[in-house]
Amino acid sequence: MSANSASPTDEPRSGFRIPRFLKVPFWAQILGGLVLGVLLGWLARSQDIGWLVTTLSKVGDTFIGLLKLAVAPLVFFAILISITNLRKVNNAARLATRTLLWFMITSLIAVVIGLVIGLVTNPGAGTGLTPKDGAKPEHQGSWIDFLTGIIPTDVITPFTELNVLQIVFMAAVAGIAILKIGDERAKPLLDLSESVLALLQKALWWVIKLSPIGTVGLIGFAIADYGWNLISKYATFTADIYIGCALVMFGVYPLLLAFVAKVNPLQFFKGAWPAIQLAFVSRSSVGTMPVTQKVTERLGVPKEYTSFAVPFGATTKMDGCAAIYPAIAAIFVAQIFDVNMGIKEYLLIAFVSVVGSAATAGLTGATVMLTLTLSTLGLPMEGVGLLLAIDPVLDMMRTATNVAGQALVPVVVAARENILDREAYEHASASPLDDPLDDGPLPAAA
Repeated sequence: MSANSASPTDEPRSGFRIPRFLKVPFWAQILGGLVLGVLLGWLARSQDIGWLVTTLSKVGDTFIGLLKLAVAPLVFFAILISITNLRKVNNAARLATRTLLWFMITSLIAVVIGLVIGLVTNPGAGTGLTPKDGAKPEHQGSWIDFLTGIIPTDVITPFTELNVLQIVFMAAVAGIAILKIGDERAKPLLDLSESVLALLQKALWWVIKLSPIGTVGLIGFAIADYGWNLISKYATFTADIYIGCALVMFGVYPLLLAFVAKVNPLQFFKGAWPAIQLAFVSRSSVGTMPVTQKVTERLGVPKEYTSFAVPFGATTKMDGCAAIYPAIAAIFVAQIFDVNMGIKEYLLIAFVSVVGSAATAGLTGATVMLTLTLSTLGLPMEGVGLLLAIDPVLDMMRTATNVAGQALVPVVVAARENILDREAYEHASASPLDDPLDDGPLPAAA
């Protein structure tokens, strides 16, 4: 698809022409959802309107539930197809290695920024919170669970229990096996897998178009349930997460684009903005994955390489959830529980963030990664309970940072390997894109 080709947005295939004044840009729909959600949440809390709180909760939960409904099969077939598509790329092993290397480099930079911010601001000081305010989470992460949990005991349970890490493992094994048996024997399975993936992307596309409605429910319930008083207790911690993510997304990433990839950073954000804004609302890297892949292609990264890098990034590349957040959260919990940490603990945080980020698995929230970090450091698990209430507010910015990084790394690697279409990159904009099946416009970011 040409970077500056026009999308057929003016007239649907039915022949019925939608008046131009009725067409509201997607960014405006999202903004309207945010504003309406805040207003309804404030109204529900201030006037104690129970039915409105319940309605907002159901709307938000339904939207997230619809996203999660497609996660398991989408991850499996996306990873499988992404691995088999490497056979179409020259120097596939080199590209895969470089991609994983840059995943780790950017994660390391992000966790260092998180540690510095946490040490400078002392987010746990003056909150009024005590260890009694925390409670142990129902599910905890540990290195033993992480390493042994990668391999499933059967092929059904990972899908029913939504164990994304095990699904990624099975998909990777299946993809490598297909490469080994050859195109001729694997063609029927590949054709079926590509058709199923297209079907899942189409269904997910319909869910994505409901994002403005989902935004009303998610933001509204957050305000109605938690209130500004709770948010004020976590003011420093919340600001730290947002500032840390902003420094990575609008500081580190532009520097990498300018000096490593040698491209214009502004063009990256123009092209990637539809995925970033959707990630902020949906709080799901996997749910945003089809859009992330499409905008990365628009930025000039070859489709064959994008179809490998983006799905793997959506399940393993988490600068917000697995680097910045656990670094600051660990310092926060240590201060609440009056536990001293030294250089060894900070190095452990960096190690867990770089190596264990796959534990987050691209779903909403980062509880697994946080419990993995706390257990490695020997910090009380009750610290997770202190942060669960504020998590949805934090998760929006974390996920936006995740997705920006998932689009960034393929651009950097493609530029360094001289396979980036720089003309397409320079013409990238936030204009509408075709959907994953080229059957309708991607909502415009501007």
